[in-house]
Amino acid sequence: MLRLDKVILHIVILYVIFLIGDWIQQTLNLFIPGSVVGMIILLILLLSNIIKLSWIEEGTKLFVNHLTLFFIPATVGVINYLEIFTGKGLLVIGIILVSTALVIGISAKVSQWIIRKKELQHE
Repeated sequence: MLRLDKVILHIVILYVIFLIGDWIQQTLNLFIPGSVVGMIILLILLLSNIIKLSWIEEGTKLFVNHLTLFFIPATVGVINYLEIFTGKGLLVIGIILVSTALVIGISAKVSQWIIRKKELQHE
């Protein structure tokens, strides 16, 4: 039961940061989604050690382990508006391929950079 309490607390912390980001986005009328603003805030809080990774680790592991479930609403949304993509199929496929390649490449570079940074800290 203790682990469940910890996971719930971690998710509450993440949700509060999301709400703050959403509030900032709405208040300042930003074109960036509130969830992205919240992630930037979370990154700043983690880098400045205001929030320790251990304070949110269990909750984030739960989200990452079930990440595929979060793509179901987006997929259903695309299926509901399939007529928008009619006639632009090749363009959409090209955009998906290029953006996927960019995400994979950038993620790989960032991961390698983080690993090298951690290795240098342990030496």
